[in-house]
Amino acid sequence: MGIFRNEVLVYKPLKEVDLTSHSSEPYLPANVKAPRMAGFLVKVFVWFMESRIFGTLLLYILKANNLIHKLVTNAELEESPIYFPLHPFDEDVKEHEVKCIRSELSPLEKVQEATECMPLTSQTTSNQSFKRWTIMDYSKAYTSLQLTPTVVAERFIEAVHESSEMSFFISYDTKDIRQQAQESTLRYAKGEPISALDGVLIAIKDEIDCTPYPTTGGTKWLHEQRPCTNDACSVKRLRLCGAILVGKTNMHELGAGTSGINPHYGATRNPYDPNKISGGSSSGSAAVVAAGLCPVALGVDGGGSVRMPAALCGVFGFKPTFGRIPHSGVLPLNWTVGMVGILSATMEDSLLVYAAISGELPSNRSNNISPRVNFPILNSTLPFSTVKIAMYDKWFNDCREDIKQCCSNALDKLAHHYGWKIIGVTIPEIENMRLAHYTTIGSECSTSLSSYLEKLDYAKIGWDARFALAIYGSFSSKEYIKAQKIRNRQIQIHDNIFSQADVIVTPTTGVTAYPIFNDALKTGELDYVNGAALVRYSIAGNFLGYPAVTIPVGYDESGMPIGLQFIGRPWCEATLIHIAFAMQALCIQSYRKPEENVWSRRLSSGDMSTWVQGPLGAKCVLPVFL
Repeated sequence: MGIFRNEVLVYKPLKEVDLTSHSSEPYLPANVKAPRMAGFLVKVFVWFMESRIFGTLLLYILKANNLIHKLVTNAELEESPIYFPLHPFDEDVKEHEVKCIRSELSPLEKVQEATECMPLTSQTTSNQSFKRWTIMDYSKAYTSLQLTPTVVAERFIEAVHESSEMSFFISYDTKDIRQQAQESTLRYAKGEPISALDGVLIAIKDEIDCTPYPTTGGTKWLHEQRPCTNDACSVKRLRLCGAILVGKTNMHELGAGTSGINPHYGATRNPYDPNKISGGSSSGSAAVVAAGLCPVALGVDGGGSVRMPAALCGVFGFKPTFGRIPHSGVLPLNWTVGMVGILSATMEDSLLVYAAISGELPSNRSNNISPRVNFPILNSTLPFSTVKIAMYDKWFNDCREDIKQCCSNALDKLAHHYGWKIIGVTIPEIENMRLAHYTTIGSECSTSLSSYLEKLDYAKIGWDARFALAIYGSFSSKEYIKAQKIRNRQIQIHDNIFSQADVIVTPTTGVTAYPIFNDALKTGELDYVNGAALVRYSIAGNFLGYPAVTIPVGYDESGMPIGLQFIGRPWCEATLIHIAFAMQALCIQSYRKPEENVWSRRLSSGDMSTWVQGPLGAKCVLPVFL
């Protein structure tokens, strides 16, 4: 890493850093020194943090104790800063078993191309304990007139009403949902569906503009100062494909936390255990997919905010390369680390929605070579046999023992089944990167909100978000620039690793979903130890702009889901989807249904006794559960 000179870290030149598996580079675990606080204690601490007398001193102590001063602020490194992780497209990188897609195709045409890449047979098995309905399940049921979007929309509305205590949504409009469903039903009746997404229910995180809803960012005030007047680009593209947009999902306030506990709209409950968190900040989007209310939801991933809740809720979370999906119409909480991501019931669903929303805006195109778009040609047999998977064992093992064992078993099974090679590597300075990312996302969030916060009564902000904003506002221009130097350094380190491997593998989180305590419901909570464990493996995807995906691979002793993550080369989403699809094939028959099942209770009470034969032969109720 380097040497300390007068308490200042002097980073060694990159040419002297050994990235091989037998490297002597030290692994530094997260050095988080902050007790959990909630309720009255949070209020007192925030009061001190916001005071002119004590605040500056407290902030200095907190940053010093958590090594920000040593590893970022006062560090010396020779790299120049990189402010946007926008990677050049490398034409020499070849992806296998893919269909090359013309960039000028419309969202409808891209979805059609993606459906032609779908497997001919389902990965589901007769002994599978349950299945969530996929986009293609709905599409086939609608096309055969076995179901209509109107019927599904009505069941969805009933289910949302019954699950209101789960705090999945911030807002939804039954009239608007019914209108969209009716229009889709008429198209199917005429035999004129727009695409495979026509009539499919998709939820939108309340950080993304989607009319007729306000965009709150999980607050009670932001939509008053920043009205939503149009759809975000990703939402427009879904509408063009006929998707039914069913409302705005709950999220951690301002995306400034990892639990999904929102004091204004309620703590989003995990469908696998309503007494535990769903993760943040795209908490509601992960939970509605896990609960079977929607096969797909959109989130925004700034620090693992799609992948982390997806892992905790047992669904798929996919974050493409930075710049692959237009960011227009998304709250500008951060500019260089966040982007729209996809939460889905299956990897095939992620592919179809990725096809619809990906692609740069025509106005952004330049004379430079545009990144090629490849769609993976999926099938249920052997995908391809040339994958090399990089693993840094010290980092991989820096998680709870049951997560390490589950992820190791899944990885070994994957490598053995497909004959893929696992390559040992060293990825130095991971904790340094986490702190540099925190400095970056905090600085950008504070700056983006500054004009709003000047006029705002702070009583409208949740206490945990106020604490986060106090930290965010303390970062200096010096710290921000040092963080971007670390970004450049880490991009070079990762690019070196990607020169010898296709992907990097890690667990998705260091802990599984933990309990929601009553003292946090009104104030939120400060739990930076668990927070650091949750984001431990997510940072490279955001800070360095790489694509990444999480796949559910098992459960802990209490039945809470565990995710395995793959981080890919820039612009190589097709390879990442191939690998995730292969992992899904090995795990799918062991997937479990969440314990809280509103639909099962209705069935047992006689309120609803109609089971539907799914298009692929699986019996399930629509929605599958909740």
